[in-house]
Amino acid sequence: MSGTIAEDTLSREIGRFDTGRPGPTLLVTGGIHGNEPAGVRAAERVVAALREHEPELRGRFIALRGNLQALVERRRFVSRDLNRGWSRAAIARMQALGADDRSPEDDNQLELLRCFEEVNRTASGPILFVDLHTSSADGPPFLCLADTIDNRRIGLATGVPIILGIEETIAGASLEWFADRGIAGFAVEGGRHDSDEAVDNHEAVLWILLARLGMVPAGFVDLAPHRARLRESVGEAPTIVEIIERHAIGPEDGFRMAPGFVNFARVAKGQLLAIDHRGEIRAQQDCHVMLPLYQELGDDGFFLARRVRVFWLWLAKWLRALGVGALLPLLPGIRRAPDSRDTLLANPRVARWFVVEVFHLLGYRKQSRRGAELAFLRRRSRRENRRL
Repeated sequence: MSGTIAEDTLSREIGRFDTGRPGPTLLVTGGIHGNEPAGVRAAERVVAALREHEPELRGRFIALRGNLQALVERRRFVSRDLNRGWSRAAIARMQALGADDRSPEDDNQLELLRCFEEVNRTASGPILFVDLHTSSADGPPFLCLADTIDNRRIGLATGVPIILGIEETIAGASLEWFADRGIAGFAVEGGRHDSDEAVDNHEAVLWILLARLGMVPAGFVDLAPHRARLRESVGEAPTIVEIIERHAIGPEDGFRMAPGFVNFARVAKGQLLAIDHRGEIRAQQDCHVMLPLYQELGDDGFFLARRVRVFWLWLAKWLRALGVGALLPLLPGIRRAPDSRDTLLANPRVARWFVVEVFHLLGYRKQSRRGAELAFLRRRSRRENRRL
C-alpha cells in the first residue's frame, strides 16, 4: 500500500470540511486498530478532494484517527484493544483512573470521547458514524452494524454486504457508544490489511455515503467507478449474513487458523477450521467463515455466519413498523425489565420456542443473561435518523 504514516506526532483529526450550511454530520474514524491504516488513507483522500474542490457541502464531514501510538508502531494495540471498553460501565471505570494508571489506549479513548461528545453536542442535523477497519484475511468488504431499520437502510445503500448480530458477540466496540444514544452507525471492513484495494473500498463507501446523505451537490462526484469498484470486490458474497458463533481465544490457547480462509468462505459441517492446544476445531454446520485470524494480536479466532433471506428482511421491516414488538411482554415467560424500557427478559423454561429468532425479527438483539432469564435489548433510533 502506498504512503507512510507520519513518524511521531500524528494529530487526532485527519481533517474536517464544513461550509456552515446545516445538514448531516458524517463522522469517520480510521485506525482504531493501529495495524489497520487503510481507513486513515481513505479519509485523507476524501478530505483532500473536498478541500481542493470546495463543494457547497450540506452539514459537515469529520474524520479522526483512532489509536495514535499503535498507528505509529503499526500494531493492533499497545496495551489493550481500543475497540473494546466502550460500554457505559467500562467508560466509567476508565474515567475513574488517575493519569499514572491510564494506558495509552485509555488516553486515546478519553480524547476520542471528547471528540464524539463535541460532535454530538454541536450537530445541526442527524449524525452517521462510520468506523473503518480491515482484516487479516482476504475477501469482500462488508459492514457490521447494530440491527436497526435505519442502519440497515443506510447500509444497504452502499452496496456492501451486511453482518448482523456481531454486537451480541463482541462487547464494548466503539459502535456501542453511538448505538446507546440512538445514533446511526456501522463499521466497514474494507479488505485485507495493507492492501490498496481496502483503501479504494473505504473511499468508495465514503463518497457513496456523502452522496446518499445529500451532503455534496448532485454530480459533484462520479459514483459509477466507486460502485463498480465495490461490485467487483463484493462478487458473489451474500447481501446479509447473521453471526451464529464467535470463537473467542486467549494467548494460552495456542490458536492457529487453518490456512486459506477468506471472509464469506463457505465451509461444510465437519470441515477443519483451526487447531489449538485442545486439538482440532471443526465446523458444526454448513456456514460462512468471517474474520479468520491470521495475525498475532486479537481475541477473535473466527466467526461463523449464516445467510439471511430477503423475505425475513422484508418481514422484519414491516413488523417493526407496525410496532409488533410492543406485544412481546404479553406472551408467557416474557416481561419488561424493571430498569429499562428497551430490555425484555425471557424465561427459557416458559418461552421455549424460537425465542431468539422472534426477538431478532422484532429488533431485540443485544443478548445477555440475568440469572435464569435471557435479556434482550432493543436499540432505539433518533427521529432525525429518518432523514439520513
